[in-house]
Amino acid sequence: MELEIYRALVKINVSPEDAQAVAESINKEIDKRYTLHAAQLFTKADGAELKTDVIKWCIGSMFAAVGLFATIAKLWH
Repeated sequence: MELEIYRALVKINVSPEDAQAVAESINKEIDKRYTLHAAQLFTKADGAELKTDVIKWCIGSMFAAVGLFATIAKLWH
């Protein structure tokens, strides 16, 4: 993309030095914006971690439910 911006600017008679500076500036701003939002992106690693947590909670909840049911059944009789 940087090369296309540079060529477009040179084509409309912007000096090569200024065209390069503009292209680099745009590239830096895009990088800044990406870096800012990259921390908020949901990655595969995040998904794997979330899946592991959900499985742990589900299994723990099932054991707790079975234990609670066994306790209630024992007290009932």
